[in-house]
Amino acid sequence: MMMAKAERSERVHATRELILKTAERLFAEHGVHEVSNRQISEAAGQGNNTAVGYHFGTKTDLVRAIVRKHSEPIEARRRELLAELGSDADVRDWVTCLVRSATDHMGSLGNPSWLARFSAQLMTDPSLRQIQIEESLNSPTLRQILDGLNECLADLPVPVRMERGDMARHLIIQMTAEFERAQAEGVPTARATWQEMADGLIDGIVGLWTAPVTTT
Repeated sequence: MMMAKAERSERVHATRELILKTAERLFAEHGVHEVSNRQISEAAGQGNNTAVGYHFGTKTDLVRAIVRKHSEPIEARRRELLAELGSDADVRDWVTCLVRSATDHMGSLGNPSWLARFSAQLMTDPSLRQIQIEESLNSPTLRQILDGLNECLADLPVPVRMERGDMARHLIIQMTAEFERAQAEGVPTARATWQEMADGLIDGIVGLWTAPVTTT
């Protein structure tokens, strides 16, 4: 009895993981609203077209499950990077923690991967973007990074900090999505690896944060 229950649990887990991976790919390639639960079930090889609903509930629940699946390793990587910081961390140090926690995880997913493009799709839709934002707000390490950045940039007016924060977020999301797409399609890129791509992204965001402010 116990063995049968364990085997069933393993099958359920494997099915859930397959659905998550399939949904992430289809959402990344086509957009969340362009893909039905039925299409996901069929692409995942599930004979029952209601498999997505059975395992995850609504499409919003499925999107949130994908986000959470990746949030855990990114959070773990942030903790590692933060543990390496000294007491005199500067803007580049905080930006490095912010960028590399994401790009290191993306690089670990192999090629092709779909996380960056999936995240970019979420950010184009207000309701879906809110899922990403809510999950981010639950991250203690992300709050620590943002607090550290704000402390280093205390001389910047608050509206400028808010504006540049939005710019930095868009840079991270769009640049990682474009790099991931190029890697998947075999298109040459300015940077050959995720690590090198992160170097350039960090340089750009540090420059953005520390640029002079135009006064009127």
